[in-house]
Amino acid sequence: MLNKLQKEQTELARKVILKDSFEKLETVGGVDQTFTDNKIISAIVVCDYRTMNIIEEQYAVTESKLKYIPGLRAYRELPAIVEAYGKLDVKPDVLIVGGHGITHPRGLGIASHAGLVLDQATIGIANKLIVGEISGNKIMVEGKARGYAISTKEKANPVIVSLGHRISLKTSVEIIKNCIRFPHKLPEPLHLAHKLGNKVKKEMK
Repeated sequence: MLNKLQKEQTELARKVILKDSFEKLETVGGVDQTFTDNKIISAIVVCDYRTMNIIEEQYAVTESKLKYIPGLRAYRELPAIVEAYGKLDVKPDVLIVGGHGITHPRGLGIASHAGLVLDQATIGIANKLIVGEISGNKIMVEGKARGYAISTKEKANPVIVSLGHRISLKTSVEIIKNCIRFPHKLPEPLHLAHKLGNKVKKEMK
């Protein structure tokens, strides 16, 4: 099964679009997963791009059908993301996903995979590299710039901005920089999604 999923990732990675292909930028969302027992909580928050005021928040709780396998995270978490996203009345123009995009061993991290499945412009935000290296601020993978390291908080490691789907690196970096709100390290929609997920988890317990 492992080889089959990895092969599918390699094939899907060829379908990822690395240029801006969304019409407007008025709303931006964040989606993040948290876990409790054998359940996955996917929390999604949509914000006004200019003010970062919350427009809508939703979440979904699904059974975890797969154990965590490095590099195959999307297969475990995507069903919850799709369910939470499906509940939204306001679909974001761009969705920030907690996890890697194309800075992934087979070029298809959870942010890119989610973008393909949802047909949605996405950006990945991760805490550390799993492939490539940082040169200046650019994340270089096989000689190509595939992400960007941004210092968002003093004395904290930079966040890794990873290209997702239907968006360029330049626009991804601009959006993430615009979404940072002191004193949070994560871009605000993702910070709010993380906060919502933890709240739901607490209520479930």
